[in-house]
Amino acid sequence: MKLFKPFYIQPRFFYTGIGIVVLFGLSYFVPLLFNIAQLSILVLVLLFALDFLIVFIGKNKIEARRILPDKFSNGDKNAIDLSIKNNYPFSIHLEIIDEIPEQFQVRDFKIKDTITSRKTKSIPYHLKPTERGEYHFGSLNIYASSILKLVAKRFTFSSGDMVPTYPSFKQLKKFELLNINQNSLEYGLKKVRRLGHTMEFEQIKEYVLGDDLRTINWKATAKRNQLMVNQFQDEKSQPIYSIIDKGRVMKMPFNGLSLLDYAINATLVISNVVLKKHDKAGMLSFSKKIENVVVAERRSSQMQLILESLYNVKTDFFESDFSRLYGNIKRHITQRSLILMYTNFETLDGLNRQLPYLKAIAKSHLLVVVFFKNTELNSLISNKAETVQQVYDKVIAEKFAFEKRLIVNELKKYGIYSILTTPENLTIDTINKYLEIKARGLL
Repeated sequence: MKLFKPFYIQPRFFYTGIGIVVLFGLSYFVPLLFNIAQLSILVLVLLFALDFLIVFIGKNKIEARRILPDKFSNGDKNAIDLSIKNNYPFSIHLEIIDEIPEQFQVRDFKIKDTITSRKTKSIPYHLKPTERGEYHFGSLNIYASSILKLVAKRFTFSSGDMVPTYPSFKQLKKFELLNINQNSLEYGLKKVRRLGHTMEFEQIKEYVLGDDLRTINWKATAKRNQLMVNQFQDEKSQPIYSIIDKGRVMKMPFNGLSLLDYAINATLVISNVVLKKHDKAGMLSFSKKIENVVVAERRSSQMQLILESLYNVKTDFFESDFSRLYGNIKRHITQRSLILMYTNFETLDGLNRQLPYLKAIAKSHLLVVVFFKNTELNSLISNKAETVQQVYDKVIAEKFAFEKRLIVNELKKYGIYSILTTPENLTIDTINKYLEIKARGLL
């Protein structure tokens, strides 16, 4: 029975059988076709037996393995390689069915290919996850058949592989060039005029042996008739916190990802930018309670700590408690910091409920509220209204879009900075805002 367990009859066998039946039917009108049909049955049986023997004789004629990355990057294309070796003495036709994780909801994943004798071939494909978590693969099923394609033998490999899916760490490479130059302009980063340099001017003093000759102030030297040098002090590293609202407002979907996932991906990238700029990166998430706290530091393991914290951030569908957030910030973030708060406000009333807490945070810290444009409204606003219902929908859409702009103005009145952006531009706009604040010395 084990011999027949991996045994499969290919569609070509049935198509040939149907053709023979048609020949028998036509033989009632053309008697000559009856003999041809009989001969066809004999040939089909012989070819079937031959195909069975050449495909099934021998063991381990196909070797294969699934090569997976250590982790998937959420929202990005991730490469999976199938390494397959053909140990048959002839070319083999393959039909590959990989049991990919259920999160993708793909029911007809199939790859067809051919491998020559005694060769190994790598067959790549890509998966784009849209949610974080663990992705479990099933079996790698390979159906091998000869050039006759009458029967196939199934080979099964690599059952039970698991890959964790993390926030989009692939974006880190995209924004690795942090100094504003021509290359970074391609990604949408703005060129910001920097004030000063990595050292802040402190005073002019007399030259002493050992001072850097490059710091000589020639104007002061001429006036005093002795060597005078500029003295600088190191810029202090500033704490930069990314605060993620994981309440129900962040569950809104956009292009397969939720707003929460976009905020998480942006947090990962901006944290890397902050550390490269010699500032301290930290984060926390909040809803009914404060979680995933990473204190702002510049240590070498900081990015790994942030990545592991972001991995488990999930929305809990509760209304976010801004009062609890304010209390936590007041107790634990004592040094003046730049706070990037990822949340979403759809109406001015929604902002007004939380405005007292935002104003209280802004008194001690430089607060930037990051929220999102509702891109679904753009089509309603831009399309010409032809019916009463369409006019009604268009007016409502314009009202919601206008309220988003009112929210920006309301925050500005109280010295609170804001970023109103689309989900796909979130990362770029956040980096630009951070670089602008740093260049202007606002912190």
